[in-house]
Amino acid sequence: MSLEDIEHEERIVAFDWPLWKQILTYAKPYRRALGIMIGCGFGLAAVESGLPYITKLIIDNALGAKETADHWRYCAIYASIFACIPIAVFIFIWFAGRAATGMAYDIRAAAFDKLQTLSFSYYDERPVGWLMARLTSDSQKLASILPWFCLDIAWGVVYISGIMGWMLFLDWQLALWVFTIVPPLAVISVIFQRKLMRSQRETRKINSKLTASFNEGIVGERTTKTLSREADSLAEFQELSSSMRDYSRRNLLQSAVYLPMVMALGSIGVALALWRGGEALGVDVGGAALAVGVSFGTLVAFMQYALQFHIPIQEMAERFTQLQAAQASAERLMQLMTTEPTIVDSEEVLERMRLAEPGAAAIDGGSNRIESIQFENVTFAYKKGETVLSNFDLTVRQGEAIALVGATGSGKSTIANLVARFYEPTGGRILLDGVDYKERSLSWLQSNLGIVLQTPHLFSGTVRENIRYGNLAATDAEIEAAAELVGAHDAIAGLDRGYDTEVGEAGGLLSMGQRQFVALARAVLADPQILIMDEATSSVDTETEQRMQRGVEVVLEGRIAFIIAHRLSTIRNADRILVIDHGRIIEEGNHAHLLAAKGHYYSLYTKQFVREQEEGLLRGRPSGGE
Repeated sequence: MSLEDIEHEERIVAFDWPLWKQILTYAKPYRRALGIMIGCGFGLAAVESGLPYITKLIIDNALGAKETADHWRYCAIYASIFACIPIAVFIFIWFAGRAATGMAYDIRAAAFDKLQTLSFSYYDERPVGWLMARLTSDSQKLASILPWFCLDIAWGVVYISGIMGWMLFLDWQLALWVFTIVPPLAVISVIFQRKLMRSQRETRKINSKLTASFNEGIVGERTTKTLSREADSLAEFQELSSSMRDYSRRNLLQSAVYLPMVMALGSIGVALALWRGGEALGVDVGGAALAVGVSFGTLVAFMQYALQFHIPIQEMAERFTQLQAAQASAERLMQLMTTEPTIVDSEEVLERMRLAEPGAAAIDGGSNRIESIQFENVTFAYKKGETVLSNFDLTVRQGEAIALVGATGSGKSTIANLVARFYEPTGGRILLDGVDYKERSLSWLQSNLGIVLQTPHLFSGTVRENIRYGNLAATDAEIEAAAELVGAHDAIAGLDRGYDTEVGEAGGLLSMGQRQFVALARAVLADPQILIMDEATSSVDTETEQRMQRGVEVVLEGRIAFIIAHRLSTIRNADRILVIDHGRIIEEGNHAHLLAAKGHYYSLYTKQFVREQEEGLLRGRPSGGE
């Protein structure tokens, strides 16, 4: 599935209420803060809508030469209202910030937790940058928009209702003239909201691609330099960046056209109030006077209301536009949150686990000790129509080390991935002690796995912390014992700070051999029943490989081991060597037997042996031979 296909999964709708109901579940823990915030918004809107009326009373009182006490009372009310406004603003900003921060934390945590449960196939189809955008910009956008949307809608509805109510109360005929700006204001808002939503959606899509491009550019920096592709990579990035700029400009242009139109309609409302109100005051403006006169204070109040009339409409229109823009983020995020892993425990397994007593052995059926693994007529394809394994049969027993040899794409890593249940057979069965491994819990199986890859991934932190990742309860002594077992202790002790040496991001501060030693010690510390080594020594020099091999031989004792090997000299001691070709076993036996057969393995081994000897002579010393 390409990134384009993924983006097309997003729903294109004007407003998806069911989607927002799902998002609003993340606001439930903060309903108290949201309630206080909305209450302050109600109060602020009610107070603000009453200010022009207080202004009217002050003006009419002054022009009417009425009691001075009334004048000062109105002024005191006006001043008190202004004093309350910043307090209300502070309260709702404080609680909106708390709600937004809390929601951002919860959404990110939920999204990260979901990523931990998804199957490997999900990551096969989605770039890291695409996933990063879900956990960063999309999560932040949703968390920041929801509290402010709730506040501004509550404030805007009360404010505009208050304005309309006061205008009707003061002079309903003049109010109706001002209200004539409402229909065109509503039409313009609807049209531009749709335009803004479309441009925002495209901007967010390009942003995801841009984030993915950033990630690939940084991770692949060395490859780019070695191939002298800096100019080409820059051109590809500039193409995405230009698209981002164009869509952003379009969105800004639409906003730049929309907001002045709203403000212009507000000014028309003021003009209508001046025109009809001026006539009512007896001012000669060329039209008939209203039947009912208005005071000068009323005219000033109407002008203020007409000026304010567009403010809540503009604010609510902006928030709806932002909400619709955020809907693209909501769609992508909820697409992630609602994705179900393709490999899960069956209901029967989950029920057995629920009914089992804590600490009981074999909580999910069968023994906790794995005596054998059997592939029974297994067929597998990553994509429909692209079969990798076909009717594959294999039985491996406890204590056996099975080496898998073959050309790239022959199915070696697929066999290991199926054993680990990172993927499941599309046909046939894999049995653990005669029981389909789908009838055992996924967590139990994978907790009994140890995997060492060709390019091991280390987490930022120290060497000690990375080894402890295999068993978080391990003591320092157990960590060092595991390193000693695999022959890694001397290599680690030789570092500047020994086990407390920082490994850097992805282990970048260590050599490949040092990273392999740490990864091997980490796998051993977990004490796995099944050990998978996927070309674990192919990226290190011969001397390091030989030291590592001695450690590996100790570790393999008593375990079921699958060794995917590039250097055939490392698998001479394997119990069985399987030569895989197009998903089938074409040769099987130990090293001596396969050499004697002089078949495919013999050809591979002798060619590689000669090559290693030549390389050893060029370095001034012979390589290890048979």
